[in-house]
Amino acid sequence: MAAPFPMKILPRFPMVDKVLNKRQASEYCAREKAYMSKNGNKHGTANGSPMPSSAKMDRPQPAPQNMKQLVLGKDCDYDRELKRLQIELVKMQEWIRGRGLKVVVIFEGRDAAGKGGAIKRITQSLNPRVCRVVALSTPTEREATQWYFQRYVAHLPAAGELVLFDRSWYNRAGVEHVMGFCTDQEYMEFLHSCPEFERMLVRAGIILIKYWFSVSDEEQERRFQDRMKDPTKRWKLSPMDLQSRVRWAQYSRAKDEMFAVTDIKQAPWHVVNAEDKKCARLNVIRHLLSLISYEDLTPEPIKLPPLDKTKYVRPPIADQNFIPEVYQR
Repeated sequence: MAAPFPMKILPRFPMVDKVLNKRQASEYCAREKAYMSKNGNKHGTANGSPMPSSAKMDRPQPAPQNMKQLVLGKDCDYDRELKRLQIELVKMQEWIRGRGLKVVVIFEGRDAAGKGGAIKRITQSLNPRVCRVVALSTPTEREATQWYFQRYVAHLPAAGELVLFDRSWYNRAGVEHVMGFCTDQEYMEFLHSCPEFERMLVRAGIILIKYWFSVSDEEQERRFQDRMKDPTKRWKLSPMDLQSRVRWAQYSRAKDEMFAVTDIKQAPWHVVNAEDKKCARLNVIRHLLSLISYEDLTPEPIKLPPLDKTKYVRPPIADQNFIPEVYQR
């Protein structure tokens, strides 16, 4: 039986090849080369377990050598640390709103790498009028005829807003390129335009932060199996997710080419080791907080005014339509 998606051999692009040949001089490769030459593949995850070799992952960014690592369950409790960081997120939110900042955070990465879970924990305690999530579906017929970045521009923040993109314009460099949903010319135009587009956003006063969630093929398979068994998670699996397994190497190459061109000084990529979901959530929240210099603008405690006890005759309570009380205490 024929495969639902024809296999596509990704062509070589001279411009991308030229950039890739110069990657040794780039900041991204310099960081990685210096670390790998010093430590090899013997770095570990935040919970103390060994990290898979970089051949099986998307080259996770190592933790700074001078940063103390905390082991969950030993040095700190996950729930308590998450609560502490969420309180800091509220302070950061008030700073963004009070100072009129415009912040965009992009979440990209492998399927089932934990992007959605991290976004959920970030937004859990925030004001939805200040912090909103953008997760766009497939472009409509009309949107497909627009300038590629146009439908994303409509969701950029105004002053005092924080926008989290659950997938973003980088679909063009990832799934669209690998699956053949865009032409080679459209792909090359994206690689040419994206860095300038992002520099333009930064010049316009937008704080642009980009995260790539990296996970090994073994951990991705385990999470896929978990989704297939759990009725509440089965909706997360799509034909595109399954193709990410078949085309693992092609996605890896597409990611490397994307990083080579779009890992710019004004908006660098930050790689999140997502082998452990809980560690990844705490690490990305802590890192996000470190990128925005904020102060505590928590307002003074509010004193409740006295309750208005003016008496009047209310309509019979039996006239109201109450829902059935199936659950009671």
